[in-house]
Amino acid sequence: MPDWLIATLLGFVEGLTEFIPVSSTGHLLIAEHWLGLKDDSFFKTDLFNVGVQAGAVVAVLPLFKDRLRMLARWREAESQSLLAKIVVAFLLTAIGGLVLDKLGYELTKNVANVAWALIVGGVAFIGLEKWLAVREQRPLVAWPSALSVAVGQLAAAVFPGLSRSGSTIIFALMCGTNRVAATEFSFLVGIPTLLVAAAYKVFKTLKHPELNHVAPDWPMLALGTAVSALVSFVAVKWLLRYVQRHTFIGFGIYRIVFGFALLWLLNNGR
Repeated sequence: MPDWLIATLLGFVEGLTEFIPVSSTGHLLIAEHWLGLKDDSFFKTDLFNVGVQAGAVVAVLPLFKDRLRMLARWREAESQSLLAKIVVAFLLTAIGGLVLDKLGYELTKNVANVAWALIVGGVAFIGLEKWLAVREQRPLVAWPSALSVAVGQLAAAVFPGLSRSGSTIIFALMCGTNRVAATEFSFLVGIPTLLVAAAYKVFKTLKHPELNHVAPDWPMLALGTAVSALVSFVAVKWLLRYVQRHTFIGFGIYRIVFGFALLWLLNNGR
C-alpha cells in the first residue's frame, strides 16, 4: 500500500475518533495492526501519532470561538474561574505526562489490552448513564470535575483504548457536571494538552535525531495531519449537537461490541 494512502487512512481514523469517546489511540493501534505496519514504520512512531492529534485539535478551535473569546476576557470572574480550572487540569496532566516520559513509558502495542479497555469503558458509560438518570447534573464545571479531568487524561495515557475524551467525560459526569458541560470542558482541556504534547515530540525529534530509530517523513506527516483536521472538524461539530439531546449509551454499546469483535478476531488468528 502506498505511503500516501496509509497517511490518509490513519489521519481519517484519528480525526474521526480523537474527540469522540471511543479511543483514538486504540483505533490507531488497531488500524496499524491490520494495515500490517512494521515496527520500523514511520506511521507507528509517536511523532506521527501526536502530529495527527495536533491536526485534529487545531481543526476544532473555530467551533469554540465564542468560549475562547470569553476566556480572553480574563478580568471577568466567570472567565477567571473557567480559565483557572483549565490551567490546573492542564498542568496536572503535563506533569504526569513528563513523569511517564522520564520513566520511559511507552504505549502498549497489545491489541487485546486495547479491546478490553474499550469494553470496560463501554460498560462504564452505560452504567453511569443509568445512574445519572435519577440524579440532577450541574451545567457548570466545579473544581472536583476539573481535577478529575486531569486524572482521566492520565488514565487514558497509560491505558490506550480507555479514550482520553471518554475517560475525562466519565469522571466529570461522576462529579456532577452535566453531559454538555463535561464534553465541552474535556475538549477545552484537551486543546492545550494535545498541542503541547505534539510540540514536545517535534522538539525532541529535531533536537535529538540520533535517538529516533525511524527518519521523520514530514510530507506524510503533513498529509495525515491535514486529513485528521478536516475529519475532526466535522466529527466534533456533530458530537456537540448530539450530546445536547442524547446520552452516551450508544457509544458504550459501540465500544463493547467493537471490543468483543476484536477479541474474537484475535482468537481466530486474524
